[in-house]
Amino acid sequence: MTATSTADREIVISRLIDAPRELVFEAFSDVRHLSRWWGPDGFTTTTRAFEFRVGGDWDFVMHGPDGTDYQEWITWTTIKPPERIAMLHGERRDDPNAFHSVISFRAEGDATWVEMRAVFPTKEMRDHVVEKYHAIEAGNQTLANLAAYVTEMVSKGVEG
Repeated sequence: MTATSTADREIVISRLIDAPRELVFEAFSDVRHLSRWWGPDGFTTTTRAFEFRVGGDWDFVMHGPDGTDYQEWITWTTIKPPERIAMLHGERRDDPNAFHSVISFRAEGDATWVEMRAVFPTKEMRDHVVEKYHAIEAGNQTLANLAAYVTEMVSKGVEG
């Protein structure tokens, strides 16, 4: 997949986080951390199953602030600590509308540049999640929640 072949099907969200790359990666790869920050503002997460390994799954429910539950399923396709995590993300295993996502972690001194790149099967699906679920705003809120969480970990002296 080249950038030109997928640009109209992508959502790319990034943020500089004031924490070491290993700690930011750990916050993405350990369910005890993920459940504390994953999702946009006002959302909580209940994990049903979690196995962080290539081919492993994360089966979870995101609970919206309005009481709506969103069934979610991720299978990890690539794990390269502390540089990259790739996954297939849908509502359930074998979801025909699942999308591919890659999260990259780049050290910037003592901080980490995080980029989340989601590639949808079609431009229409990408546009649908942007319109209906406010995916870009939600992604930015999710990374802000991550930044706040790892900043708190750093201030408490928690190491990755």
